[in-house]
This record gives sequence, C-alpha cells and structure tokens, in this order.
Amino acid sequence: MKIRVNEKEVSVPFGDTLFQLKRQYKPDADLVIYNGFPLTSDSPLTEGDEVCLIQKGEKPTPEELECFMMARHTPGVHQKIKGSVVGIAGLGGLGSVVAIALARVGVGRLILVDFDVVEPSNLNRQQYFFHQIGMPKVEALRENLSKINPCVDIQVHHEKLDRDNVERIFKETDVVVEAFDRADQKAMLITAVSEKMPEKYIVAASGVAGYGDNNEIKTVRFSSRLFIVGDQKTAARPGVGLMAPRVGIAAHHQANTVLRILLGEEV
Repeated sequence: MKIRVNEKEVSVPFGDTLFQLKRQYKPDADLVIYNGFPLTSDSPLTEGDEVCLIQKGEKPTPEELECFMMARHTPGVHQKIKGSVVGIAGLGGLGSVVAIALARVGVGRLILVDFDVVEPSNLNRQQYFFHQIGMPKVEALRENLSKINPCVDIQVHHEKLDRDNVERIFKETDVVVEAFDRADQKAMLITAVSEKMPEKYIVAASGVAGYGDNNEIKTVRFSSRLFIVGDQKTAARPGVGLMAPRVGIAAHHQANTVLRILLGEEV
C-alpha cells in the first residue's frame, strides 16, 4: 500500500504498523506524527496515511522542512493551499498577524502591500521588533516571515494602494485581505476589488478596537465573496485604543476565513 513518509511516497506491506515504519526509516525519531497527530503508541497503517518522523534538535534538510512544518496540519490541507496566492492590504495589527498565520499554514505566495515604516507605537500589536523601527513594513515583515517559513514566496509593494493600482497588484490573488485602519481606505479597497475583479474573495475587518468581549468578534458574510470580521461597532478613537489581544482575535478570524475559502469550504 502507498503512504507518505516525510513527504515522500513509499510502499509498505499491508499489516505494517507505525513503529515498524519508524524502525525502518528513522529509528532515532523522537516524534511520530500520524495524520496530523503525535502518537506514542503503535498503530496499524492504512492506505494514504501521512507520517512525519522527527528527531528533536536535528535540523531538517530543505526538502524535509516544509513537510515537518506542516506535520500537525489536518491531512490534505497543505496540498490544497500551497499553490494559492493571497494579497494583504495593510501590514499593521491585522495584516502582519494575518501574514504570519498564513505563512505558518503554508500558503504558497503572499503579496504584501504597505507604504509605511515601522514606528515605536506599532510594537504594542504589530508583528515587528525594536531593531526594525524605521524599516519599511513590507521589508521588515518579509524578513520576519522568511525566518518563520522560508518556503513561502513573498512579494512586496512599498506603495500606497488606490483605485488605480489595486488591479495591477492583486490580479494574481485568490483572496484579498483588507487590513487598513481608516474607513475610507477600507471602502476604497472593497469597492475597487469588487468592481475591477469581481471574481476575487475579500476578507475585511470592522470594529476591532478596545478590550471588549472576545465573543463579540464575529465573521459575517456580507455577500457571496465579501466577509467582514469584527464587532461592527468599536472603532479606534480618543479613549479607545488598538491592542494586541482583540486585534489578534480579529486577525486570526480573517486568516481562518482565508483558509476556509482556499479549501473550498466557503463557496
């Protein structure tokens, strides 16, 4: 029967078990991950199983790295999304978190757009470091993503998005993530993508400020290809700031919605 071991297809006899496989292919492995779940007891193998054998402390080869990073995924997810392209408009508290989540899950290509630089007040919620203050956000985030998952293709645009360049920048995407701060920018992007590229999915956000109830952050489908995440009411203003916990909840709602779209769960 055919199974996959560390991302390579191999043939094993019917009746073989997980630990027999380990002894044959990597007897020093400390972790045995079977169809996305680590096991410490033996189990019979079946056709189509995916097994990762990992020795702690051992750096993987470039060929093994992608397999090991995705070892805890639900089986089949990575194969479906590694050819996908996602655009992210704005790399602040939402966009930088969404980018990291999608890089970790193994989206094949990310198109990142922001005209700004990292400044000190960003560090309370955005995925940058002290030494990156003054760097363009697109370059700082590319640096960070490359350290997390070097297998992801990162394309950056250090420019301001407007109606005239949206199509040029995002024409190859499957999904566009709106991660702007200002309402007028949000409206511009949603309108421009909907009019110029109506086949694209958009995952936007509205109402993520403060420290209100976690469960008020919801994902709402506004039309067949538009999703908006947030509580739809709590905007940043004097006396109500943007902080990592609630912004992060919304960003991960956005990232998971993107994943569901790419997997065909939101058609």
